[in-house]
Amino acid sequence: MNCKVKMGSIFYEVVGEGIPLLILHSMGTDHRSMKAWIEPIFKHINRYQRIYIDLPAHGKSAIDEKVRSTDDMLVNILDFIDTVIPNKTFSLIGFSFGGYLAQGILHFRRNQIKSICLLASALHLKERTLPEKVVLEKDESILDGLDSDKRTAFETLFVYQNKESLDCFLREIQPGRLLANRDFLTSNWREEGYFFSEEPFHDVSELQQQALIILGKQDHICGYKDYDFLLNTFPHSTFVIVDKAGHMLQIEKRKIIQQLVEDWLA
Repeated sequence: MNCKVKMGSIFYEVVGEGIPLLILHSMGTDHRSMKAWIEPIFKHINRYQRIYIDLPAHGKSAIDEKVRSTDDMLVNILDFIDTVIPNKTFSLIGFSFGGYLAQGILHFRRNQIKSICLLASALHLKERTLPEKVVLEKDESILDGLDSDKRTAFETLFVYQNKESLDCFLREIQPGRLLANRDFLTSNWREEGYFFSEEPFHDVSELQQQALIILGKQDHICGYKDYDFLLNTFPHSTFVIVDKAGHMLQIEKRKIIQQLVEDWLA
């Protein structure tokens, strides 16, 4: 389905009925990358309405020429929320850049949000403490047949570079990469408009939402050492750092992540 918003449109898919759960994927792919691992959780839970969106400039979501910044992307998502689930209480799951947008949503719609899950989330920090990149497993034989674009993306994202990870990448991540608005994503937005103009949560000492924060100890893209402030921001939080997991921990440590998310939802 498509929802017209202030500066374009947002494509979304709804599954189930109950408490709305808004789900935000990472940069450069689309909603299918989240649906693949989240939907199996709902074999055991049936009281949530899952709302999977393509972020602005991703998938089938369109942006117009006025979109220049993450602030603008957030305006489109907030307009979507006000149109599709107006005045409803809902929960949030955000992965990577989607986690950064989820923080922006919570900042502006905190009275509507029941709980939030941040998975390997980007933060409002221009200087980050990142571990060196490591590769915990590498099967060269599976990489030889990939074109340079797929191989570079796969080797950048994964610390387990094996057939199982590659199959997931090709099935769940790559289809969305083909639809991403690369003109926008490779523009000067990254240098000039990536960070919100207003730091999320700067005006409060605590937020009462139930929070689940999951990080990978070998995540060289977002890291794991800069998140302590969230423990104070969310006194009702579960904070997990998964060892031997990189940025794509929902693929590399899928069963663990699914169990943690299921417990948070339940």
